[in-house]
Amino acid sequence: MARLIGVEDIEYLAIGAAVLGTGGGGDPHLGKIMAQQAIKEFGPVTLLEPDEMPDDKMVVPVAMMGAPTVFVEKIPNGDEALHSLRRLEEYLGKEAYAVMPMECGGLNSTIPFVVAARAGIPIVDADGMGRAFPELQMETFNIYGVSGTPMVITDERGDWSLLNTVDNNMLEHIARGIAIRMGGVGHIAEYPMTGVEMKRSSIFHTVTLAIELGKAIVHSREKQLSPMPQMEAALIKAGYGKPLILFEAKITDVDRATTDGFAKGTVTLEGIGEYKGATYQVDFQNENLIAYQNGEVLATVPDLITFLDLDTFKPLTTETLRYGYRISCLAIPTPSIMRSEAALKVWGPQYFGYDLEFVPVEELNEEAKIRG
Repeated sequence: MARLIGVEDIEYLAIGAAVLGTGGGGDPHLGKIMAQQAIKEFGPVTLLEPDEMPDDKMVVPVAMMGAPTVFVEKIPNGDEALHSLRRLEEYLGKEAYAVMPMECGGLNSTIPFVVAARAGIPIVDADGMGRAFPELQMETFNIYGVSGTPMVITDERGDWSLLNTVDNNMLEHIARGIAIRMGGVGHIAEYPMTGVEMKRSSIFHTVTLAIELGKAIVHSREKQLSPMPQMEAALIKAGYGKPLILFEAKITDVDRATTDGFAKGTVTLEGIGEYKGATYQVDFQNENLIAYQNGEVLATVPDLITFLDLDTFKPLTTETLRYGYRISCLAIPTPSIMRSEAALKVWGPQYFGYDLEFVPVEELNEEAKIRG
């Protein structure tokens, strides 16, 4: 049933969504502050069960697109995504019944709450990735035939553009260029769809999952216990696989650059504790893509690869990684909808230029174990 989401829920959401965001999705702290402020000003937001969304009404995903490294310095006003939604509604001649996240990510799971609170409309408990991805066509909506356009993108100055494209790959290409010229970040309303289309093309209950993961981390930290048993239960209930600790290590180098509207790079690590003596590498494009141990593949996109602070279990985004951080690298098998042949053509390792076939992380790491 529908329920109200308040300020405390957003605290948990920002943490849990950063776990699912695999290093991307934007700064969770900024997104949390924006959402909590909007809820304090306009009241709690209704979170709808996907089945509660009327079949014939319109739902619109809203988000930030661009390089997370830029967003840290280019603070938004807070109403950019709402302006994008209003301009999209005006163009279509209809009002949105609800909004929803396009992905799971620290910022992009909270921006819909900013828009919903300000607009006085609900949020659907679902998204189009079940994690975060760097490009706009990398959504289950796209794989199931929903058009990403018309789409509106707005910046903090009030500049905005309306896009109509022949396909969603061209949407990504054109929108990325606009975001770059907006200074590296834009705020979007995209993939307008009916309730029927949303129900057949989205991943359900990912907002609730993020809140539960955040609660597990916060409460275990208070009790000085591992959050892994509670996280595992929440993930499996939501249709993900059993999470694995791939390694624990210290960051020895971060090679990162903002290129073509993305934060791209590699983080190099040295194993510690029982992993001492091994060298690790994780490549990222906004999100973590491939993890290696001594040059051998441990996990690949679309399975989730997330860094947690070794002491606090706080998830770390790629723009915050620094030399000396001690981390635990968590891998989470993605829901089966993300592993289909059609899906892997859109976001498998080969799309990102790797000469690798996707192998599920649980098969690559049969001996990996969760340590409670």
